[in-house]
Amino acid sequence: MELFGTAGIRGGVEERVTPELALSVGRAAGQDGGEFALGHDGRVTSPALADAVASGLESAGVQVSRIGRVPTPTLAYASQGRRGVMVTASHNPPTDNGLKLFVDGQEYGDEAEATIERRVENGVTPSPWTEWGETITEDILSAYRSAVADYARGFGADPDRLTVAVDCGNGMAGAATPQVLRALGADVVSTEANVDGHFPARESKPTPETLESFSRFVADAAVDLGIAHDGDADRIVVVGEDGEIVHEDTVVAMLAEHYTGAATVEDPVVVTTPNASGRIDERVEAAGGRVERVRLGALHEGIARVRRDAMSGTDVVFAAEPWKHVHTAFGGWIDGVASAAVLARLVAARGLDQRRAAITERPYRKVSIECPDSRKPAAMAALESELPDAFPESEVATEHGVRLSFPDDSWVLVRPSGTEPYVRLYAESDDVDALVGQVREVVESAVESAGG
Repeated sequence: MELFGTAGIRGGVEERVTPELALSVGRAAGQDGGEFALGHDGRVTSPALADAVASGLESAGVQVSRIGRVPTPTLAYASQGRRGVMVTASHNPPTDNGLKLFVDGQEYGDEAEATIERRVENGVTPSPWTEWGETITEDILSAYRSAVADYARGFGADPDRLTVAVDCGNGMAGAATPQVLRALGADVVSTEANVDGHFPARESKPTPETLESFSRFVADAAVDLGIAHDGDADRIVVVGEDGEIVHEDTVVAMLAEHYTGAATVEDPVVVTTPNASGRIDERVEAAGGRVERVRLGALHEGIARVRRDAMSGTDVVFAAEPWKHVHTAFGGWIDGVASAAVLARLVAARGLDQRRAAITERPYRKVSIECPDSRKPAAMAALESELPDAFPESEVATEHGVRLSFPDDSWVLVRPSGTEPYVRLYAESDDVDALVGQVREVVESAVESAGG
């Protein structure tokens, strides 16, 4: 597909995600009928694009429930029992915006997105004027915050002695995470909690570089736990009391281990992605569960697959890819606010350092290797044989790129980027730099040969 990427539609508002496109997508989505919840983030361009989506939906004959400026998880929550559209570009820069579609609390899958794309390409005419839908307004944010707090109370302990710093990054987390944590009893220090679509405090994507000042604040203040979000609050980054950013796969491993150990089913399953660390597998298996992997951006598809093929006693207890978590007992969407609430209570019961102690944290690297889109198919086809030939001692899987697993629990994954002209290389090993260097040589040679 050309319109949809791994996380909906996203791009610059002047040349790609325009009001014209928003209207067309709204009208195309409205062909499925029913009722739609419609929300938007705090970007400068989001209200106008939401108006365009609403026009498209109404002209297709559906009722639109406008829930206003909210985090993406709130829109997902509101889409239960109906469909939903969220206007957001998540962690992209303020020049961008995007559209993400939901049905019954889950993101659209490939087939549904392909249907929307065909309709947009072919053009959809409005319904007869007598059949146009109506718009109502709905306050769902307070109900969502209460639901998250109620869910989190089933974990850990009351965080009434916990001080949590929350970096909202001028994004939508400012409307949810501090409020939920305070409702749970935590002492909350929130920074950049005012919503500003220019993201003046830092870039919308929380990284070690953009969170440098926040990390120093956490280390210098009497703070037990630091939490940072992206622009629409579906991602979460965790900072320890020493100001160190906890590796995203360690956070997944902590949550996955807890969910697996607390499961009441005989066969608890955690769904994650091919680039996720082996430390997740280790902790899930130690807690009596197993891991299933699915391609990046398709956690909902992996959850559905496991449940479809499940035997009696099997269920997905948690799903995650780096920075993004699906709390399956709460809902089928990625939810950084819920992650913040659950983690705060788990840390209150047993400190962050204690929970990390059992996790093996081998060095991890992610490298981007330039590769024009036109060369990606040939390069990846060659690597399916060239990488195993170069590392004959490895076990090979080619379902989601080329993944090599080694006897010492090291691993490497090579996959083409779905959005940029790169081949991504992920590796985890006690001697990760040497492993990356060896694999990179093979990948660069394959990319060069793919150019003819």
